[in-house]
Amino acid sequence: MQIAIVAHPRKAEAPAALRRVREILHRRGIDTVLEEATAALLGESGVAKFWEGADLVISLGGDGTLLETLHRMGGCEAPVAGVNIGTLGFLTTCTDEEIEACAEVLEKGTYEVSERSVLKVRMVEENNGEQEFLALNEVVLMRGETGRLVSLEARVDGELLNHYRADGLIVATPTGSTAYNLAAGGPLISPRAGVFVISPICPHSLSNRALVVDDGSVVEIGHGGKNAEPILFTVDGRDVLRLARGSVVRVEKAPRPLCLVRMPDHSFYETLRKKLRWFGG
Repeated sequence: MQIAIVAHPRKAEAPAALRRVREILHRRGIDTVLEEATAALLGESGVAKFWEGADLVISLGGDGTLLETLHRMGGCEAPVAGVNIGTLGFLTTCTDEEIEACAEVLEKGTYEVSERSVLKVRMVEENNGEQEFLALNEVVLMRGETGRLVSLEARVDGELLNHYRADGLIVATPTGSTAYNLAAGGPLISPRAGVFVISPICPHSLSNRALVVDDGSVVEIGHGGKNAEPILFTVDGRDVLRLARGSVVRVEKAPRPLCLVRMPDHSFYETLRKKLRWFGG
C-alpha cells in the first residue's frame, strides 16, 4: 500500500505531526510519498503530483487543508483521509492523536468510505467563453467592493425561482451545509442526502428562505434587475472572480463523487454533536 501525505505548510505543529504520522505508517509497512511543500517541512524533496500511484491520500491540517488537497487532486479517485491537527473537523477522519488507530484501520482495510457529491460549476461568460470548476462545499455569488446589496436571478431547470436582493446567494452540497450555508442560516443536511441547498445571504426580504432541491437539478444564477452592482463569484472560498453583467453561473452535480475516509467508530451525527456542542438533557 502507498499513501501520499499533504500537510499544511504554515501550521507550526505540522512538522512534528508529519514525522509522527509517517513513522507510524512506516512501522506498519506502509510506504509514503510526500507532496513538495510537505517534504520541505522536513528538509526533503517531494512530488508535485503526489496523488499519482497512491492508493490513498492523507491530508494533515484541517478542513481547509483537506479542501485544498481535493482541489489539487481534481478528478482523482483515490480516497482522502483528513488528519486534523487539533480538534475533529466536519470533513476530517481523525485527529493527530488518533493516528495510531487510523493507521491500523488503513493497514487492515477496515476503514469506511463516504462518497460526497461534488458540484460541477460552469461560468458561461457574455462572450460565450467558459470556465469550469469543481466544488465540494459550495458556490457563492456575493456583493463586491461597494458594500451594496446585489440583484440576482436564480433559475432551477430553466424555470425562474426568484429575483433576490441580498448580500449574495449560496448553492451548497450536503457536505457544504455545515460551512458557509450554516452561517447564513441554511439547514444542516445528511451527507447521503441526494440534494443541494440554495441559501440567500442576508436577503432584503425576510420571506426569502433557503430552498432544498434534488441534486439532479441544474441551477443557473446571473445578474437580476437593472442595477449594476459588482458581483463576485467564488468556489469553496478559493479564487474570487468577477461576474460580468451578461455572464451566468450554471451549477449541477458532477459525474463522480469524492471519497472521504471515515473511521468505523466516527459518524456525521457524532461530529455534529461535538462541533455544535449539542448537550440536550
